Amino acid sequence: MAKKAASGNHHTVTAQPRFHQRAKAIQEYGTVTHALPLELEEPVRLEMTEQLNQLLADSMTLRDLYKKAHWQVAGPTFYQLHLLFDKHFEEQAKLVDAIAERVQLLGGISIAMASDVAETTRIERPPRGREEVPVQISRLLDAHQLIIGHCRKLASRAVELGDDGTDDLVVSDVLRTNEFQAWFISEHLVDMPLVEAED
Repeated sequence: MAKKAASGNHHTVTAQPRFHQRAKAIQEYGTVTHALPLELEEPVRLEMTEQLNQLLADSMTLRDLYKKAHWQVAGPTFYQLHLLFDKHFEEQAKLVDAIAERVQLLGGISIAMASDVAETTRIERPPRGREEVPVQISRLLDAHQLIIGHCRKLASRAVELGDDGTDDLVVSDVLRTNEFQAWFISEHLVDMPLVEAED
């Protein structure tokens, strides 16, 4: 039977999958590697990955709030909001991926699991039950406001530290998308007559 050497030990080559494997993490959360020649000092990358992970946790929560609203929306605006909420969910999902990739590019570890996101996000947790449309939209707007405020501070800090890539991502993608989404859903809270104009 064929054998191969690995780290001084001999292992039998077999087609049998090796289940239940565990090992020490190859990089701890909250650290950065020095793999890429980014011309950004370690303290800068540590600060930016920490801030981006906060933005990531909040964005993942907002993304999931949109999916919850998409599933649970009710009332005369059901069809329009059902579609709009799902559109915004997809757009937030793209932002989540872009933010996570920026964290990894900077040598950090992006937050990923729902339990970690729940511990990190600053967005208020909604109830499991269904809420009225104005409450759903108000929750979404509160989350957008929090993220927009963080984006402005993070972008300014990134510029100050010379991290142009993070500044570009935060302003061009995250901030602008959140501004547009907040505009679109806030218009649904304007109290307008549906079938008869007021004098």
